[in-house]
This record gives sequence, structure tokens and C-alpha cells, in this order.
Amino acid sequence: MFFEGSEKKVEVVVCESTPSLRSLGQDYWSNLVAHANAEILSTVSNDKCDAYLLSESSLFVWDHHFVMLTCGTTTLVNAVLHFLESFEKEQVLSLIFQRKNEYLSHLQKSSFNEDINKLEKELTGKAYQLGNLDTHHNYVYHLDKPYTATPDDYTYELLMYHIHGNAAQYLRSEHQSADKIRELLELDQLLPGFEINDFVFEPFGYSMNAIKDQLYATIHITPQEESSYVSFETNMDLSAVNSNILERLTTILQPNSFDIISFNGIPNINPPSHTLMNHVSEPLSCGYMMRFYEYMRGEPKMGRGVSIL
Repeated sequence: MFFEGSEKKVEVVVCESTPSLRSLGQDYWSNLVAHANAEILSTVSNDKCDAYLLSESSLFVWDHHFVMLTCGTTTLVNAVLHFLESFEKEQVLSLIFQRKNEYLSHLQKSSFNEDINKLEKELTGKAYQLGNLDTHHNYVYHLDKPYTATPDDYTYELLMYHIHGNAAQYLRSEHQSADKIRELLELDQLLPGFEINDFVFEPFGYSMNAIKDQLYATIHITPQEESSYVSFETNMDLSAVNSNILERLTTILQPNSFDIISFNGIPNINPPSHTLMNHVSEPLSCGYMMRFYEYMRGEPKMGRGVSIL
């Protein structure tokens, strides 16, 4: 059974004069998620953040920004357009929309170009392709509007392809448990003090949200052997010397290849069994420094971001 694990993602920041996004309530967010052809499975909250575990990935909502990821054949762009109907254009300070390369892109309900054509009817933005079309690549569209991020505004995305080893075998087995998957991924050690909410899908597949104050982390696993894909994302600062989350996860899951995308951060990773094949650093007019790293076995080559809008 094939399932497209690669996510589409959006992050939106609104001005602080708007009411708290959390005050919109779960009914509002359920309706927004439905526009992407997904649904909310469960929720955890603290004083800073509401974390919604979705049938296809995750939604995190703070007072004045939100992050939403969807996988499969979801239509995330429709959810974004629904959100924009609730706000005046000047209230939206930052919007970044991403799509990863898919295993079977022809099965998607829209292409990246079709998505940004819809967004361009409401916004003025710029689009980039990161990476090479014949290997891993990512598309990024952002609102072309000056924005100053706070000093602690980081995002790290780890995308792993074709996983192997004991953890991968268990993730493909029958009768899995969330507790065992947490143990295999060493989540208690990697995310100390985080409240974790997770779900094991049938016949297999795993999603996890974790929050601690304003921090979040999320993992999504599509373990099918021919098209396995694992994503990890967080707003923790992973550039610190003592932060080994990225390297630890790649060691546990043993992917053939993996990508890292970061906004305003330099990842701390030195994988012993992978070679850096491609590295892109691209300053965005919306105020972020975006970086893309592609690791696999082979000889390295340098790449660059290519403006496509």
C-alpha cells in the first residue's frame, strides 16, 4: 500500500493587534483542517501553544502564528486561502508555504505552481526551488514583505528517505505500540520535559506532536519499504554544540539519504555515514536566512537557490 509521506507546510504570522489565534477555538481550526481534506485526531495544550494531531500530520497554534503540515494528497493551499479570508492583508506579517518532492507527484491534486497561482491571487510573493530536480528538492513560496524575526525564531526540518535497521523493521511490523516507538526513537532523552501526543496508524505509520512552553517538535513516519519517509521538525535551537537530535535520529533510522532545511539556524550535525551532496543558503526578502542540506553517499557538489517567480 502506497502512501505519500512528503509534507506540504505553511507558517503564518499575524500582527499582535489581532485577537489571539488560539481564541478562534477548535471548531475554527477543525473547519480549516477540513479544507485540506484532513481532520483533527487529538489535542494537547499548554499556556503557549495548542498542538493538534491530524489524520495527515500536524497543526500548531500560538497567539499570533501557526504552523500546519499535511501529507498524502491533502490540499493545504485551500486551508491557507480559507485562513486568509478571516484577516485583512495588512494583518498578515509573514507567510511561508513549502512543498517537498513527492515520490508520486502525479497523484497529487495540484502542483506547486498551481498552488502558488492560487496564492498569488491574494498575495504578492517570491518562490524558490531548493535542490536539484533529479534528486531531492523543495519548493518555497513566501510573502514578499519585510519582516523581522525574533532572535530565537528558528525552524529545523529533517527529512529522511528509505530507512533501515531495527527501528525500521519494527515500524513495518504488526502490533506496534506508541510506547515502543517512543523507546526506539529515544524521545524521552531527545525531548526532555515535553508533553507528547502520538498516534499509531493501521496497518502502520506513526505521528507525534510534542510541546514544551512555546517550543514544539513533531515526527511523522511512513515506513513502507519501497517509499519510506520520516520527517522531524522543531523550533528548538539545534545549532548548539550539545544538541545532537538530528544526528541521533539519523543514526537510529539509518536513512539512505536525508535533507535538512533550516530557517535562521545552522544545524549541528556531522553524520559519519553520509556525505553532504548539496548545500544552499538563500537570504529571503521576508527576513529569514533559509538553508538546505542534502546528504547521501557519493561525491559532494554545490548548488544554489533558483528564483522561479
